[in-house]
Amino acid sequence: MNTLKMTLIFLVLMLLFIWIGGLLGGTQGMVIAFAMAMVMNFIAYWFSDKMVLAMYRAKEIKEADNPRLFRIARAVATKASMPMPRVYIIPTKGPNAFATGRNPEHAAVAATEGILELLNDDELEGVIGHEMAHIKNYDMLIGTVAATIAGAIGILSSMARWGAIFGGFGGRDNDRGGNVISLLVAAIVAPLVAMILQMAISRQREFKADAEGARVTGKYLGLASALEKIHRSPVQLNLDDRPATANLMIANPLSGKGFTNLFSTHPPVEQRIAKLKELAQSPYVTYAR
Repeated sequence: MNTLKMTLIFLVLMLLFIWIGGLLGGTQGMVIAFAMAMVMNFIAYWFSDKMVLAMYRAKEIKEADNPRLFRIARAVATKASMPMPRVYIIPTKGPNAFATGRNPEHAAVAATEGILELLNDDELEGVIGHEMAHIKNYDMLIGTVAATIAGAIGILSSMARWGAIFGGFGGRDNDRGGNVISLLVAAIVAPLVAMILQMAISRQREFKADAEGARVTGKYLGLASALEKIHRSPVQLNLDDRPATANLMIANPLSGKGFTNLFSTHPPVEQRIAKLKELAQSPYVTYAR
């Protein structure tokens, strides 16, 4: 069902893209805008790990630097039958963690100083399992594809806005009024819909990573406890100046409630905790040692 949902979301994004391109009156502008978006996301896909790690001043560690984190990361990688990722520590007290990298062979897991102080070993293993699940499921690739389409829609929407300001792109005078209105609708509605759908993809991947990571480590309740501790922590990782990285984090301080939840990259933490506790009580669950 989740695969079907994501396929439909990608289809809607592509239809939005094609629709705006048609409003602009031809394929040349659409091709140029799409090419620009592809180039930007190509760079992001190949170099995003280095960019985001540098952004947070993350420091790569060896086992001697932090035996506890390194040991847990190695144990999770072994249980998941995955290559050992590079391990980083972020110098901040805000408790959080993220994974980055284009595939399991080029992956990194980063944890803040705050999360290492806040969580016990079971909780930390649950968190690292969640991040390793993101790596295993190629969530960075899925996010990049979604960002490519959404980015292209954003560029075309900007072109549509300018087209509306200057009265449309050619055509007969009696057609221009309707064209201007259509361009305004495209400029306002299309990027909003694209953003909501992109966030929906991210939220689906979070649920899947929770379940997969907990299944591999056996730390269903550990991960649930970790999420609750992070959520209730009086100190949060400040993402106000880096909102684009919110989708990477295991817990998103930018998350909202009600209508604003549409714009959140993560499901409500209460739902995630409830699902993990439900899975922990399933008779089909086996706990890893």
